[in-house]
Amino acid sequence: VVAGVGNGAGTGAASARAFAKAGYRVALIARNPESLTKAAQDIQAQGGEAAAFPIKAYTHADVKAGFDEIKKYWPDGEIRVALWNAALFVRKGFLELTEEEIEESTQTNIIGAFAFARQALLAFQDLELDDKGKRGSLLFTSATAAWRGNKLTSAFASGKTGQRALAQSLNKEFGPKNIHVSNVIVDGVILTDRASNFDAFKPLLEDENKRLSPESIANSYLYLVNQDRSAWTFELDLRPAHETW
Repeated sequence: VVAGVGNGAGTGAASARAFAKAGYRVALIARNPESLTKAAQDIQAQGGEAAAFPIKAYTHADVKAGFDEIKKYWPDGEIRVALWNAALFVRKGFLELTEEEIEESTQTNIIGAFAFARQALLAFQDLELDDKGKRGSLLFTSATAAWRGNKLTSAFASGKTGQRALAQSLNKEFGPKNIHVSNVIVDGVILTDRASNFDAFKPLLEDENKRLSPESIANSYLYLVNQDRSAWTFELDLRPAHETW
């Protein structure tokens, strides 16, 4: 299950394609039905198995409804991997933030992550161990804002810090139950259509040393999922070779 696919050009869609290529049935959850359907169709056109499950919002009720639909669509399937890739990025000075932006950021980055994690863990907990010694893998896409705030990231950093604390807590609580929880810090500009619209990013996007590839991030997610129980990673940080950090 992949939550957060954007316009189909970023990390979520790349991860969906990578897992489909690896033989997984891929369920896509997001708030944009058009992009979601297109991403599923693209995977199907490449010989993979995927389906779109649009929801109106990342509330507990809507996320649960999405998981219920997935189980109905594949009644004989097991949910083994869940990737929370949804995020809301607000870049503003603290006094410029609106109440609506703060609430939406909290809803997506924290409450939505809680709702998604709950449904994933409920799906994992009764499964038998797989050949890696796990019942399931829950992954969170994070950012350096989870480690440190900055001048214009009070809303985003608060959300990502909360999400990281959630991931760490779940890792400690559910690791003894053979459920692998990972947090992936993505540090740098990702090569996407959205990033290409910003003039400041264009020099970075043209240099493979200075930007992240969605496909490379997706390969890292596959690596985490394929780790056996004798050596699990909780936090993985990814950045391009020439990123300053």
